[in-house]
Amino acid sequence: MLEAIFELFVPLVVASIIDRGIAGNDRAHIIKCCIIMITLGAVGLISAVSAQYMAARAAVGFATRLRHDLFKHIMSLSYGNIDELGTSTMITRMTNDVNQAQTGVNMFLRLFLRSPFIVFGAMVMAFTINVRAAFIFVVVIAILSAVVAAVMYYNIPLLKKVQDRLDKITLLTRENLIGTRVIRAFTLEKSEVKGYRTANDGLYNDQRSAGHLSALLNPATFVIINLAMIILIYTGAMKVDAGILTKGQVVALYNYMSQILIELIKLANLIVLLNKAVASGDRINDVFAIKPAISTVKDPGSEEGGPLGIEGNEGVNVPYIEFSHVSLNYSKTGDEALSDIDFTVNKGETIGLIGGTGSGKSSIVNLIPRFYDATSGYVRIGGRDVKEYDIDELRKMTGIVPQKAVLFKGSIADNLRWGNENATDDELYDAVRLAVCEEVVKGKGGLEGMIEPGGRNLSGGQKQRLAIARALVRKPKILILDDSASALDHVTDLKLRKGIEGIDYDPTVFIVSQRTSSVQNADRILVLEDGCIAGWGTHEELLENCGVYREIYDSAFHEG
Repeated sequence: MLEAIFELFVPLVVASIIDRGIAGNDRAHIIKCCIIMITLGAVGLISAVSAQYMAARAAVGFATRLRHDLFKHIMSLSYGNIDELGTSTMITRMTNDVNQAQTGVNMFLRLFLRSPFIVFGAMVMAFTINVRAAFIFVVVIAILSAVVAAVMYYNIPLLKKVQDRLDKITLLTRENLIGTRVIRAFTLEKSEVKGYRTANDGLYNDQRSAGHLSALLNPATFVIINLAMIILIYTGAMKVDAGILTKGQVVALYNYMSQILIELIKLANLIVLLNKAVASGDRINDVFAIKPAISTVKDPGSEEGGPLGIEGNEGVNVPYIEFSHVSLNYSKTGDEALSDIDFTVNKGETIGLIGGTGSGKSSIVNLIPRFYDATSGYVRIGGRDVKEYDIDELRKMTGIVPQKAVLFKGSIADNLRWGNENATDDELYDAVRLAVCEEVVKGKGGLEGMIEPGGRNLSGGQKQRLAIARALVRKPKILILDDSASALDHVTDLKLRKGIEGIDYDPTVFIVSQRTSSVQNADRILVLEDGCIAGWGTHEELLENCGVYREIYDSAFHEG
């Protein structure tokens, strides 16, 4: 505001120089006015630099907080929310959209006060010089406001469409980078390049449409202001001839019109940036508007070891884990992934889950730690519905090894301590031994050996064994191995299963596999087909009574 005020005084000083200094040949007055102009410029410069620094600092701080809050919100979403939203969309909104919002905030703080203040301030100052001439300013500002409003109205939806196109580009890029080996193996480079080019052309066309509309602001502003200047100079000349205005006052009015032109050009560019920022802000707000599909009820009695905790029903004659007529649907319009799943598990049992691809094995074990909630029926642990537990405590009791072993950049010890951040080195080595990966740790130089992002410097089997060790560090009461030994040879798989059988704290274990050799020694085996239970019993019982299990077994051992 200070910067703008000092700028608005300059035309009055110029008018004084013309009317008193030059017209009256008063050098002293000219020098005095020049000193005043230099002072106004210096103070205005200091104000401008301070304003820019504060605006930039505020915008960066805003973007930092926004990224933190957005990341925190995304981390609170359930698997179902993330499946629906899509990884590429989240990446774009965490990066490009936040950057657009940051730029919008910076320019808003820098120009949104200054530019309108100078525009309307110039109009007010024009009224102090001559009321009738000042009405030209009123008309010009009204017309320009209408033009800007119309451009904003039509441009914001176009810019939002551009950002949606960018989501698709990010998705394609991510898929191609992740699936490079598959693309090359099937020699599909040309078709993928063609698909990418089509998506990129769509983005280009939408950006061009939005750009054309935004580009109308500058020429429209120039045309309107220059027409106004012509009218102002014409009327000013007539008023000078009539003795109503002085030459200095006409120059001052012209300068005020020039200031309005400059500021409206800035404002036009600001509107374009704000349109992008608003479109990006709407997209970010869409993410914040998503409510986590999994509620995190905090029951005071559900703490570990409490009267209602997971251990609270020991000695009571109820199953430890119970699936009661459970069905699961991942989307409202899709088919059921699980249908009428009904079985019970006792504490300390080892349960095998087997079936073909897409039969629902992972869906069942994902219901235990509440990665998803059952569409109908219920899952109980210790006699209580899993929805009644505090979700953090529930997951602390559960050790999970997903199908795809994910490791993070850092030392082996850092990765293993994801299971228990307070674990000692001895506890880490115990978990490593149980997971049959001593030679992996030794080969990397011990627990301080470094792992690259995603475990790029490890084989598939090495990653799986370290992921199993990470889950065992937690010493979970429920251990879920979701097809986590698929990359292991039979000998290593056998050693791993024997190690888990010998765990002294006796966890309840779920082993998901497509190999009968991995589950045949389990206490009981659940056989799945198309989301339904096809068999339930021991290995011997299923060989006799379950055709699906017998078929899997025969295909593995080439019998029948």
